[in-house]
Amino acid sequence: MNWRWVPAAALLLFQMGAILYARTVPSRYFCWAPFDMQTEYTADVTVNGRELTAREIQQRYRRPKKGVDNRSVQHVIDMFEQTERRYHGGDDTRITLRYRVNGHRPGEWQWPPR
Repeated sequence: MNWRWVPAAALLLFQMGAILYARTVPSRYFCWAPFDMQTEYTADVTVNGRELTAREIQQRYRRPKKGVDNRSVQHVIDMFEQTERRYHGGDDTRITLRYRVNGHRPGEWQWPPR
């Protein structure tokens, strides 16, 4: 028996499993085609009782206040959430992210989770 095909087969099976997994979760990080969605969003952010300007949102999150991302909406949410968890844990931050995926019905996400 030729054992050289075993690593290639194992890699292929892993990739197939990762793709199937990615199709069942909102983040889709392991999908072969992660850029198959258009997420339009608008973020409203209040920090310690003061609403941030579009420029301040850009500086804080490295994302525009209003934009389009060609990934899953969960990817956009993760960027806002991770910034808050890692760098601004002591701030009283309120985020409302309104979004639309592929032009379909609108959705909304809020930080902190309510």
